[in-house]
Amino acid sequence: MNKPTLPSKERRAVAIEIRMDGTGEGETPMMRGHAAVFDSASALLCGCFREVIKPGAFSDALKSSDVRALFNHDPNLILGRTSAGTLRVVEDATGLAIEIDPPETTYSRDLQVSMKRGDVKEMSFGFTVAEDGEEWTRDPDGSGNWTRTITKFDRLWDVSPVTFPAYAETDCAMRSLEKIQAAEVPTVDNSNVRMKIDIEAAAL
Repeated sequence: MNKPTLPSKERRAVAIEIRMDGTGEGETPMMRGHAAVFDSASALLCGCFREVIKPGAFSDALKSSDVRALFNHDPNLILGRTSAGTLRVVEDATGLAIEIDPPETTYSRDLQVSMKRGDVKEMSFGFTVAEDGEEWTRDPDGSGNWTRTITKFDRLWDVSPVTFPAYAETDCAMRSLEKIQAAEVPTVDNSNVRMKIDIEAAAL
């Protein structure tokens, strides 16, 4: 039986506010905020590891990704897109900075009202980590927990204002961690010992 192909897309939330600008009369509305923060350990994911994103991790992904801005990661509720110029995503000193020019749609206007009220104020983002873009280390506090340091994303799928900023979809990270844990178990190669015994036995 072949091993099933598993999805590589993950999602993470960040507890930093997205805000509405240009809310005065005659002003053009704009959503601004950060979808990720550098060098800040996440909450404990899956009960066993935290994540830290290093500066520059998004650099390659931003060059090759056509990123969408969605509401609650719903592709039916699109707010902007980098290829259309209605979404701008850059790295700054804090992390992944975003600016969205929201469309004149019913769901967008409803979202803007909720954001002005403070009902929706967190961000989440969907991503794929590059094959060589992560490092796993044991926490030195004796807890047995791990830290996953992300140094390079392969793709940035979307950035989304979200109602519930839950850390979700960590299956891909857990599979990566399982490989690291398996590598910690030493394997003993007895081939040289067996060869020496065979040679000595042949000499008798």
